[in-house]
Amino acid sequence: MNQEKIGKIIKNIRIQNHLSQREFAEKFGVTYQAVSKWENGKNIPDIVVLKEICREYNLNLDNLLDAKISKIKLNWLKWVIPVFILIVATFVFLVIRNDDFEFKTISTGCEDFTVDGSIAYNNKKSSIYISHITYCGGNDNHQYKSINCVLYETNGKIKTEIGRYNYLNNQTITLEEFLANASFVVTNYVKTCEMYSKDTLHLEIEAVTNTNEEFFYKIPLRVEDCE
Repeated sequence: MNQEKIGKIIKNIRIQNHLSQREFAEKFGVTYQAVSKWENGKNIPDIVVLKEICREYNLNLDNLLDAKISKIKLNWLKWVIPVFILIVATFVFLVIRNDDFEFKTISTGCEDFTVDGSIAYNNKKSSIYISHITYCGGNDNHQYKSINCVLYETNGKIKTEIGRYNYLNNQTITLEEFLANASFVVTNYVKTCEMYSKDTLHLEIEAVTNTNEEFFYKIPLRVEDCE
């Protein structure tokens, strides 16, 4: 899932429909700052919002997740009629709604953490997006020299690493600062389970302080159907 290319697609959609960032944001119940971040490749919409965008503009969700976009450079002042024909032809013949994806939201029942994310998957591949990981288990004032956050899929006794977000630097960092930047964007992952269930995914965080004190957190993730 290429955030920058998805952002370009969203920007092209907005411009082609003569919408400002604020107007586009209001259509999908988000802030215009969120739209700006999407278009600049700093973030991507939640999978539920992506699904709404695809439905609204009859886009192929599979292509959007793969960030496929064809760039057509035309001078609209000189080619108004050809552009109109091209848009109509694309709308009618090339854009096919993809309904074979399952959509689920990701959260956690862990009292010490909150997590937001989503999954889109079919029988061939899956795309996983996790963001907004927050520690709410009290004040953690430790200064860490290294932190590893790993996303796992569990299928019976098989534990498979899906993604990893690490911090290793000469300067120390707090857990809150680390989690503020931690996110997972995983594309084309071939899952080991037939389908994702509530006990399929979890996060593990290993942190080492500058005095070599070690901390470990395991965060079970809830995988639930979208409303």
